[in-house]
Amino acid sequence: MYSYPRPSPDAYTRQSSVSIIVPTLNEVENIDRTLHAIIENIGGHFEYEIIVTDGGSTDGTRETVVWWEKDRPVRLLGNMDGGGLAKDVRAAALIARFPIIVVLDADGSHPASAIISLVDAVDLGEYDIAIGSRYVAGGATVDWPFPRQALSRLGAALAAPFTDVQDPLSGFFAIRRTCLLAAGADAEGFKIGLEAIVAGGDAIRVCEVPISFSDRLHGTSKIGASQTIAYLNQLLRFSRGTSSPVAMHRFAMVGMAGFFLDFVVVAVLQSLGISIAVAHVSGFCLSAGFNYLGHMKWSFHDRPRGKSQFARFILVSAMAIALRGGFIAAATDLGFPFFAVVVAGIAGGGVVSYIGNEFYVFRNDRFLSSAAQWRLAALAIAVYAVALRIVYQGSIDLIPQEAYYWNYAQHPALGYLDHPPMVAWLIGLGTSVFGDTEFGVRIVATFAWLTTAYFIFRLTKNLFGQTAAFLALLLVSVFPFYFLIGILTTPDAPLTAAWAGALYFLERALRAKEARAWLGAGLCVGLGMLSKYTIALLGPATLVYLLVDPQSRWWLLTRWPYLCAGVVAVLFTPVMAWNANHDWASFHFQGSRRWLQGDLAFSMPALVLYIAALLGPIGISLAGHAASRMVRLPARAFLREAGMFVTVFTLAPLSVFVFYSLFHSVKLNWTGPVWLALVPAMANVVVQAMKKGDKPRFMRSLQITTAASVVAFGLLLHYLALGLPVIGHTGELRGLPVAWEEFGAQAERIKASVESETGQPPLLVGMDPYNIASELGFYSTGPNALENVTSENLFGRNGLMFDTWFSNCSPDGRNVIMVGVEEAPVSDDGLDAWFEAIGPVERQEVRKNGVVVGRFFYRIGYGFRHRD
Repeated sequence: MYSYPRPSPDAYTRQSSVSIIVPTLNEVENIDRTLHAIIENIGGHFEYEIIVTDGGSTDGTRETVVWWEKDRPVRLLGNMDGGGLAKDVRAAALIARFPIIVVLDADGSHPASAIISLVDAVDLGEYDIAIGSRYVAGGATVDWPFPRQALSRLGAALAAPFTDVQDPLSGFFAIRRTCLLAAGADAEGFKIGLEAIVAGGDAIRVCEVPISFSDRLHGTSKIGASQTIAYLNQLLRFSRGTSSPVAMHRFAMVGMAGFFLDFVVVAVLQSLGISIAVAHVSGFCLSAGFNYLGHMKWSFHDRPRGKSQFARFILVSAMAIALRGGFIAAATDLGFPFFAVVVAGIAGGGVVSYIGNEFYVFRNDRFLSSAAQWRLAALAIAVYAVALRIVYQGSIDLIPQEAYYWNYAQHPALGYLDHPPMVAWLIGLGTSVFGDTEFGVRIVATFAWLTTAYFIFRLTKNLFGQTAAFLALLLVSVFPFYFLIGILTTPDAPLTAAWAGALYFLERALRAKEARAWLGAGLCVGLGMLSKYTIALLGPATLVYLLVDPQSRWWLLTRWPYLCAGVVAVLFTPVMAWNANHDWASFHFQGSRRWLQGDLAFSMPALVLYIAALLGPIGISLAGHAASRMVRLPARAFLREAGMFVTVFTLAPLSVFVFYSLFHSVKLNWTGPVWLALVPAMANVVVQAMKKGDKPRFMRSLQITTAASVVAFGLLLHYLALGLPVIGHTGELRGLPVAWEEFGAQAERIKASVESETGQPPLLVGMDPYNIASELGFYSTGPNALENVTSENLFGRNGLMFDTWFSNCSPDGRNVIMVGVEEAPVSDDGLDAWFEAIGPVERQEVRKNGVVVGRFFYRIGYGFRHRD
């Protein structure tokens, strides 16, 4: 992330003064070699002193250092209080003579030859700390086994919310003495460099100098379980501010009292016949108010009370009550007894309340940089959004499209009329593990979203840096389209994941010039083609980039773009085979039928409205700012700041939809994946505003709209699963998915009645192309349920894949129950000719928890016969 500036010629003539701190603990086998290497490499370059700060060696290390003190500028500082490495280094810094300090390990793993480069970076005045980094270009770890490399990378990743530094765990760095001491006397752990970076906040300037890290040859590494725990505690302290043990005990006591108050209120209201939604919301509100007063007046009475503290509390409470509703709904669906349902809800919401109050409402974040605060917020919102989906996705009825794709999975094939097979394969995978349930259908959508988030994070980090990457993670968590595809299993879920992966690999190929990235792009586009044909638009976009960018045209003379296309073709083979055996039906359906046979219509205004709905107010605002910023960039900066990549891979696919909207109707979800290329630029808008510090109103509005979006999503899911106080479940079945299960149960009762009356199982027919039949198929019960459900294809109308699935069945002579959510299709006079006799249209109400939430119409036809 940070580049090391080339020193000016004056850097080699100016005499710097440096204090070199070497922390030791039983390093007698290494200390001689380390001190000799330091002096050999810096002698004549700096005025220096070496302070060996020893944490209590008993192996002769101290005696060895005392010997060096005789004729060298070496001092021994003995620390016997067991304060740990951070305390040892700070103690040495307090007695250091010079303004620049270098810290390096005594085990020989840090190359003393890099000290000059580190000191020059700080001494030139451009940086406050220069880190010897293993993870920037030119850096390396020598002879490390994979497990140790993986653990090191994981440790660095855990620190990512607090700093952009690629190697924050490096113990080798040069720093201004004032910056090191600013970490404070409370600094703990063995990563004192990270402590100084976090303590420096927005003001500290950091660069990374590549080094080659070698493992120790002698002695035993001090890294173990205790150091790992100390590091995790260090990160925890960064996250929440300082908390005394007394405050933690008080927090727990207040929380337990609130828990019992909450439980009693819910139990009493339920015993009075109050709905679970009203009971649990009432209990939560009373206990939350009690907890807030208790924490403010007792647990955290010594913490500063900002003007926004109560607003933060309201936000956290809304998020907690939304998640709590999900736990209650899930526990109820699983058949838990009342006590377990209430405890699950209180515990689930309590987790959010605890984390929110401890790390957000009552936190002391004065020492965290604004970038770190945004990164932590982005991570918290992303985790919360995933948790929301997981707890609710099994408690909300399938929407008709999901039920239709579940029917796909019940009829395995290499392709289908209206979509490729990926969504069917994924649903089949989910239901094979979790059964034919809503959770089994939807869990794969969550994994697809996680894949999308991973690639967008990596893409944004490559384009605009780590802070922007966290903000991109936040955006794909709160934009309506990306939030919904994480809970609804439709072809858009795997398509968006594949699109994000393709963008990541294309950026690596086109901008980083990594040849093998073309294969990754081919893999992602190929998987995307198995999800939805729309991803093919990335092909023309890539060609445009290759032609426009002079630095990329040479790829056309290599084999790599063509290998990419070959990978796509191989992965797309199943769909080609299915179409070849079905008269190219899917290609006609998605191609010529859409472009040539549809009615002419100018739908660009609808396209604009759909885009606004997909991105929400945050996305529209940031998209406008990003476009404005890129337009103002000079040509060279446009290329350097990745503006062309973002522009080409956004506008090229988007232009196809804009052109189509001039002549045909468009659909809401079509442009959703297109905006993935613009998300990094949107995130960078926030980063730039953060750096300038001159747009407080913009940043404040972003905070408010983000919070509102998160709460809105949570309350929407709560409404769908449990309802909300005062606001009940009302409306039509074709609206929100709140009563399809009840609808299916009532249709089954009608079916059982007809079968009892006639002695034959009737056929259920949904009177629209696929919505009703799909829901009936998923929520039907009994043996061979799917064989007794079809669509209005029975009457020669369009039934999409139901035409194929029901083609081998003979309905002649069967009794048919025709079901519709509107009366007109069921009351159609033309239906009489299909039966020997037909009954009147009946209206049936659908109830949920005793309340009418919709209605449907049905009609029974006796003795089905094909018309001539």
